[in-house]
Amino acid sequence: MNPDDRLIVNYLKSWPRLFVSAREIARRAGGKRRFRDEPQWAFPILARLVEQEMIETDALGHYRLVQKMVERKKRRRWVSPQIRQILESSGKNFGETLDTPEDEK
Repeated sequence: MNPDDRLIVNYLKSWPRLFVSAREIARRAGGKRRFRDEPQWAFPILARLVEQEMIETDALGHYRLVQKMVERKKRRRWVSPQIRQILESSGKNFGETLDTPEDEK
């Protein structure tokens, strides 16, 4: 992946589930000066990233990261190995989230 690809992918990471227009990507990912000099610099890069299946497009020509990449980044991690060891040694199951009751009005 070249630096331009990384610019676009990193920008799309800030909008994980939303589709963003190609013009907005070119404006925000490359900076104001680059957009002013060459407003369509991102279009061929976006086409290449779609071919590589790193990003996806909708019917309007807006782009977002492929959801597999977004979900892969959201793996559950422990705060520290020591806390993991303490919780596992307690013998209780902390895998599920707790549901809190709604406030009654």
